[in-house]
Amino acid sequence: MSTTDRELRIGMVGYAFMGAAHSQAWRTVNRVFDLPARARMALICGRDTGKVADAADRLGWDAYTTDWRDLINRDDIDVVDVCTPGDSHAEIALAALAAGKHVLCEKPLANTVAEARAMTAAADTARVAGVRSMCGFNYRRVPAVTMMRQLVADGRLGVIRHVRATYLQDWIVDPQFPLVWRLQKDRAGSGALGDIGAHIIDLTQFVTGQRITGVSAVTETFVKERPLPAGSSGLAATVDGGGSVDGNGSATGPVTVDDAAVFVARLDGGALATYEASRFATGRKNALRVEINGSLGSVVFDLERLNELEFYDATRPTVEQGFSRILVTEGEHPYMSAWWPPGHIIGYEHSFTHQMRDFIEAVATGADPAPSFADALQVQLVLDAVTRSAEIGSSWTEVSPALAAVAV
Repeated sequence: MSTTDRELRIGMVGYAFMGAAHSQAWRTVNRVFDLPARARMALICGRDTGKVADAADRLGWDAYTTDWRDLINRDDIDVVDVCTPGDSHAEIALAALAAGKHVLCEKPLANTVAEARAMTAAADTARVAGVRSMCGFNYRRVPAVTMMRQLVADGRLGVIRHVRATYLQDWIVDPQFPLVWRLQKDRAGSGALGDIGAHIIDLTQFVTGQRITGVSAVTETFVKERPLPAGSSGLAATVDGGGSVDGNGSATGPVTVDDAAVFVARLDGGALATYEASRFATGRKNALRVEINGSLGSVVFDLERLNELEFYDATRPTVEQGFSRILVTEGEHPYMSAWWPPGHIIGYEHSFTHQMRDFIEAVATGADPAPSFADALQVQLVLDAVTRSAEIGSSWTEVSPALAAVAV
């Protein structure tokens, strides 16, 4: 293990689902990888004193605060990890970069293209002073996905012709599921599109090395009103938000995001692509699947079998052709030398540990971590194009260029 005395003092804003996943990774990363710096879980931030105090104790943080500005302004914090809903990403990240803190921000980078552009510009400015930033697309760090990218980069698939990506969940199928923040545009930015669609957009661009240039899209909101969460007064939804009262006398509020998004796309290397993101795919819990077809072969990744790849090598003799199962657990596979003997599988949480490993190494060595805010801006531009296409009857819509005037 590393004997370095260098310490990166982490301050994390948010403590729910992503906060727990990130905490697991920060706790684990230096116990597994030999790195040029050690992560110290110094401070966690949340609005509710009781809940954030409990989270600090349960997740392993040294201390807690209820004011993210206090976290950013402290001299004993080196890294700000943003795990909040999308509506606060820009404000927190911009303040952290201005204060000279390295930033890790969860995906999608922001709720709007304007916010993402401002964050990218700020990151570029901070980089000159040695301040690093990265967006948390954790599925890049699944060893099988990284190997998938290597197969494409090494030319094993030849010319890429088709990209096929789906991400399906079913956690809001029940129309009585409450109106949580992920179903409100002002908090989340978009629905299934930004929540899970962003993952497959980034993953396919990462694996292929190609960018989406244009889309034709359709989106749908299947359940347009939902009960307000327990404890809500209902005033905001029923008065300001256009909600109502159902037959049982319970207050409801409007769902202002998409439940599902489907689009076709063209990549800048000439490939045709299809994407589907839905939180209404009954029976599908976390079903992310990507297939790449090329002139020399094909490769398939399925998150529910995340230690495996399916690989078809069309250069083999005809009598030997067929999809082969590759178990990505050998020490020579990406990230795997730090874990268990061959054949011993890893899981979802390990992708976050690998993310922290790469981030710490980049910050400690002065390298640029990936995906950068610029990479995340590219994803945001695709999300925006999908939204615009759906609003104009699925008309073909070009993805806006990344370079544009930005006001920070």
